Amino acid sequence: MIIDDINGTVELSNGVKMPYFGLGVFKTKDGEEVENAVKWALEAGYRHIDTASIYNNERGVGNSIKASGIPREELFITTKIWNDRQRNQTVLEGFEESLKLLQTDYVDLYLIHWPVKEKFNQTWKVLEEIYRSGRAKAIGVSNFLEHHLKELLPTAEIMPMVNQVECHPYLVQQSLIDFCKSYDIVYEAWSPIMRGKVNELPLFIKLAEKYQKSPVQIVLRWDLQKGIVTIPKSVQRERIIHNANIFDFALTGHDMDLIDALDRDEHFGAHPDTFDF
Repeated sequence: MIIDDINGTVELSNGVKMPYFGLGVFKTKDGEEVENAVKWALEAGYRHIDTASIYNNERGVGNSIKASGIPREELFITTKIWNDRQRNQTVLEGFEESLKLLQTDYVDLYLIHWPVKEKFNQTWKVLEEIYRSGRAKAIGVSNFLEHHLKELLPTAEIMPMVNQVECHPYLVQQSLIDFCKSYDIVYEAWSPIMRGKVNELPLFIKLAEKYQKSPVQIVLRWDLQKGIVTIPKSVQRERIIHNANIFDFALTGHDMDLIDALDRDEHFGAHPDTFDF
């Protein structure tokens, strides 16, 4: 990954170019809140928007994208299939509902949101069908650990192109990063700023002073330098712009190692092996 500016991309295994930086809209309210967040992000140069059916804001995302006037082919839209759709085998119906709400004929990336036991292999078959139809330019998974991938890969006709997981300095999971890399699966971080807790970590306060950046900007830069796609969430215009101001500096290898060393396998969100929803 060559980190140049907000327009930079990483190439997926099928040749699709995915922006390595984007806006996440988890817990962003549908309507004015999400529409403004997406609008401000697009105005700031973002072209990658990450949503999910369970976020209940796909309609607002679609409204804002449509109102922007930006050609669809210049945008990268991700959404995800929720767990109940996997359990009741209505994955295709769920996908079609997402397309309708997003007001688009296709998504750029469609993900299995969580590895629902005894269901995700079957769900993947439907995603493969969607991919072959051209209505998803790329397909992948979210919250899959190495053992989930090892269960999926032998039966997959099309390899997952992305794995989006909780990833931050307290949850590096380098072995999972390496495993994904060995199968040409792009690693993508959700919750990269640890629900704001990165601002309280002494190392990040020190590095922020050293580089004249904020702790949030330091951690987002760390993501990109590790080859990890990152999608910080914000609903404030100033923070959306601020988060993207990470292309005029680079962390040294030593400082990258210091951040890696903070890893303590700590999840702030649900654990992929014990989630109950």
